Amino acid sequence: MSIKAMPVWKWALLLLASLVLAFVVMAFGKETPSLLPAGWLRSVAAVVCAVAMLALYALFVRWFEGHPAQDIPLRRLAPETGKGLGVGFFYFVAVVGVMYACGVYRVASFGTDQPSALINAFFFGITTAVGEELLFRGVLFRWVDEKWNFAAALVVSSLVFGLIHLGNPGATWWSSLAIAIEAGLLLGAAYKCSGTLWLPIGIHWAWNFTQGNFFGINVSGGDVGASLIQPEISGPDILTGGAFGAEASVIAVVLGAALSAWYIVLILRATAPSPTSSRG
Repeated sequence: MSIKAMPVWKWALLLLASLVLAFVVMAFGKETPSLLPAGWLRSVAAVVCAVAMLALYALFVRWFEGHPAQDIPLRRLAPETGKGLGVGFFYFVAVVGVMYACGVYRVASFGTDQPSALINAFFFGITTAVGEELLFRGVLFRWVDEKWNFAAALVVSSLVFGLIHLGNPGATWWSSLAIAIEAGLLLGAAYKCSGTLWLPIGIHWAWNFTQGNFFGINVSGGDVGASLIQPEISGPDILTGGAFGAEASVIAVVLGAALSAWYIVLILRATAPSPTSSRG
């Protein structure tokens, strides 16, 4: 099936159906591990659900689009996911570092008496990262990119990604716009730049775990439970993000936009015609 050659009305209907299907699979994959008692079994179930979602995505692309899924190559799983974990971790280290310098974040205590809960949270986070990246980058971004262009895909997927967080606790129109700018743009640009889902999955995974279970900050309005650092956060919402968490901070928006711009520059450099070819 050629997405680009498809009539717009048919493309839109099939995209909507694909998004609904992906959302159902994602919801099932994210909720299944939570039905099990806390412990190592829940961590194993989270990894199994993530693998199952990836397998279903590969089957969907093969069956529905008529070609193998090219954005989940196994040979690049480890290096790209590892790179993403590093980017996501240091991005939020930078966010909290600026918050600390501004005097709105302070370490109240360090350490936890729930190490198993931290391990569970780390593995449980993979289901959210995989599910949302398959939905918003693997389906929405890729389809709009193939039908229209990179710019349209980046804007549409970012706005939808921001709007989907509007129903979260403590969310406002500003927090949704912040998510669209700092996360939607970054994850979409990382996906396009790497050509794989592994990089944005790694970023997303480390992003959530680092801010929630490392720095003790609400993740998209939700309390993630055990954290390595117990902070005291106070100050204007524009700097702290308020009840929604640091994702609604202007600090996260500025740093996320800068990182997104870096990826976009890499993409433009890679796709720009070389001087030799232009002289033809």
